[in-house]
Amino acid sequence: MAENPHHGHHHGGQMTPEQQRQMIEQEIKLSKNLGQIKYKISVMSGKGGVGKSTVAANLAETFQKLGFSTGILDADIHGPNIPKMLGLEGEDLFINENRNMVPVEAPSGLKVISMAFMIDSIDTPIIWRGPQKSGSIKQLIAEVEWGPLDVLIIDNPPGTGDEPLTILQTIPDTDAVIMVTTPNVVSQEDVLKCVKMVNMMNVDQIGLIENMAYYICPHCGEKLNIFGKGDGEAFSEEMEIEYLGDLPLTEEVSDSPNKDGVVSTLEPNSEVSKRFKEIVKKISEDFLKDK
Repeated sequence: MAENPHHGHHHGGQMTPEQQRQMIEQEIKLSKNLGQIKYKISVMSGKGGVGKSTVAANLAETFQKLGFSTGILDADIHGPNIPKMLGLEGEDLFINENRNMVPVEAPSGLKVISMAFMIDSIDTPIIWRGPQKSGSIKQLIAEVEWGPLDVLIIDNPPGTGDEPLTILQTIPDTDAVIMVTTPNVVSQEDVLKCVKMVNMMNVDQIGLIENMAYYICPHCGEKLNIFGKGDGEAFSEEMEIEYLGDLPLTEEVSDSPNKDGVVSTLEPNSEVSKRFKEIVKKISEDFLKDK
């Protein structure tokens, strides 16, 4: 079989023995880390603007509060906004004696790793070494002292590009993928593309959450479908994936940068907290079988 002439240009020819050693070392760290994490859940969306990161952050906080030791990996390299949502902006990453990064802990005990911390921590050049282009994502898993976790939530960049694919390849035993959509842009083609990609990677547990599906009138408590009635349930059935439920549009839960979507401040008795608890229970009952 002829060598593909384009192949190899990306990683600048042959690797030096030192680079090879680094890669092997990283693969070992990677599988050791993944071995300590019981369940891996990837959160994806067909396109941006559906509140995917907000949903990922809330899922992680809810898992943590329900007694699962939980981590969240913000793998959205271009727009890492998980720290902001969790009120952890500007926190520094520490490198421990094993040359691993130590996750930042939210008040709930949730462990958080994000590209945002790395960009801010100028004194950690360790992060950028290594021959891999997709390497930064691998480093986010391999070179972090996650420790034993029940659940790791991965917040992927939107769409079906290289990054979500790299993540699915890097975590070959992903337990479930949660798709986030909104009623007005159920944009079925985008979601379908995502589902196909996930199926290709042999992950068959896929769930759908419909975000911003309704608004509860603060005055009369009536449920209003301001974006039209979502057909998330019918759509999920059609695609043979599990419908996990819908979430209200709220002031707190918003990906817009001027609103602090600070998750930890969700009223414990608010509608949205209740919905997240129900959804997390459903995820754990339906997707996280005893391993």
